[in-house]
Amino acid sequence: MGEEIVGGTLYVVPTPIGNLEDITLRALRILKEVTIIAAEDTRTTKVLLDHYNIQKPLLSFYSQNEAVRVPQIIQRLLSGESVALVSDAGTPGISDPAHSIITAAIENSIPIVPLPGPTAFVPALVASGMPTHEFIFAGFLPHKKGRRTKMERLREEERTIVLYESVHRIEKTLTELLECFGDRKVTVGRELTKKFETITRSTLYTLVHNYTFRNSKGEFVIVIDGKES
Repeated sequence: MGEEIVGGTLYVVPTPIGNLEDITLRALRILKEVTIIAAEDTRTTKVLLDHYNIQKPLLSFYSQNEAVRVPQIIQRLLSGESVALVSDAGTPGISDPAHSIITAAIENSIPIVPLPGPTAFVPALVASGMPTHEFIFAGFLPHKKGRRTKMERLREEERTIVLYESVHRIEKTLTELLECFGDRKVTVGRELTKKFETITRSTLYTLVHNYTFRNSKGEFVIVIDGKES
């Protein structure tokens, strides 16, 4: 028997990053029992809900409407409704707009219940074979301003480095990493947990000169060996 859903509480619910089986029983129960689900993309979330026969009102919440949605969701929480916060995939608050709702809830003394669950960088990091006792997760690199500065800072890291990247920028980013870091061991995870999952262990030089990701889909996790001390 799980904990009772409490009104006025924000539940942060991780969802699968690909394989719909990768969701906990607790997460499913909470999605069934909350008043409303705030979703980064209601269409994506509806696929998950339909798969598990869950019928709940959905409220869209993404970076372009967060200025309007954050106060709306906070008001609903203050009025006693229970809200489940989900992202397109993985744990809300990791490289997505959920952070703004979470900080607003904290500022309004609203209880937050975070659930453990899927996060794309963890399986890629573990499968890379690189040191995991210390690592730095840097998310997405800036597209323009500050991009080179961020890379140069990461170049000096002795810890394993984990990045996210989109299919549109993966080749550009690997090329720039090679130029900035020099040749290092790297693992690239693509379509993790999905049917066409690939985990490529190589070096930056080899990936840049011998691989193409042009016709790939989805997002990538890049795991880079830290600088030798």
